Amino acid sequence: MAGAALGAVATTVAAHRLTASRSVRREALAALDAAGPYGTLRGTPGTVTADDGTELYYEIDEPGPAPRPAGDGAGGPVAAPLTVPAPRAAGSARPRRRAARRRPTVVFCHGYCLGQDVWHFQRAALRGAARAVYWDQRGHGRSGRGPVGGPVATGLLGRDLKAVLDATVPEGPVVLVGHSMGGMTVMALAEQFPDYVAERVAGIALIGTSAGRLAEVTYGLPASAARAVRVVLPGLLRTLGARQGLVDRGRRAAGELYSGVVRRYAFGRPDDVDPGVARFAERLLESVPVEVVAEFYPAFAEHDTTRALPVLAGLAADLPVLVMVGERDEVTPPAHSERIAAGLPHAEFARLPDAGHLLLLEAPDQVNERLGALLARSIPSHEPAV
Repeated sequence: MAGAALGAVATTVAAHRLTASRSVRREALAALDAAGPYGTLRGTPGTVTADDGTELYYEIDEPGPAPRPAGDGAGGPVAAPLTVPAPRAAGSARPRRRAARRRPTVVFCHGYCLGQDVWHFQRAALRGAARAVYWDQRGHGRSGRGPVGGPVATGLLGRDLKAVLDATVPEGPVVLVGHSMGGMTVMALAEQFPDYVAERVAGIALIGTSAGRLAEVTYGLPASAARAVRVVLPGLLRTLGARQGLVDRGRRAAGELYSGVVRRYAFGRPDDVDPGVARFAERLLESVPVEVVAEFYPAFAEHDTTRALPVLAGLAADLPVLVMVGERDEVTPPAHSERIAAGLPHAEFARLPDAGHLLLLEAPDQVNERLGALLARSIPSHEPAV
């Protein structure tokens, strides 16, 4: 009886501590969400219908004076205005195609389980300096999910991007910037619409992405464990897709464990990342329904856009290309970017030390500096610098 009584008291105390811990965590997360303006920048909204009827949401930032939210980056890193170096002198400029007769529109393509708001620091830096388009991939952010059933192949995403380009940049040059799945989307566009790339694209940035062989990625796990995960995960995701409430409760119950996993795979130095930025990454991932996660995941094992590289390589002498990756990226490891760069001998290749997969958020100044240089190379030599 005494043992039972002590056990009951211990259980009550443990439950109280767990409840208090969750309450404190909820308050801390709410404070982080309120303190940082990450993901609050908005542009002129619009939608376009993809070829299968899916509504794709985009926003356009026009050049010129643009208001910045008070304390942009408050409580964390602040994005400095993106400075585009002066273009090459006329005598040293590479020959330009028709696409480069005017200043380009920059189109940003986000990655898997993210959304257009992941470009917060790049958007804050570029805001007002150039025309820019941000869009949500199908099933992500404010875009529609599309017909249910079957994996979503990257070829379809390339056609989605073409629909967004036709709606938002009907004429003039474009610079395409893609991170992770967004980079795969850009390469899928190049593979399917090589003439469009030759005529209209004035520059490309491929950030933390892959052209294929993603089934070989171990995510830092032993090879046998990674193989087991790849076998089990698709079915598990399909099962959980019908139980979104259960997933949400699991996230809340896991608390710091869930946050630790997010930080572990999002950032190269998770302990050094601003808590508000880490929380922002967590919110982005939580915003994507598990059903969408399940529909996209199987396609990555089949993903192969290596045929896009000869298209880009054939234009490389005239087309500025930036390939960039975080040194500690375990989602799309540096070897994948190295293979892309090897297929594009004239591309600029940059490895950011200590950065992980979400280098956009972890090392925004370095990313912005490289993007600024790319934009400078995409501007005709007779145009003034931004």
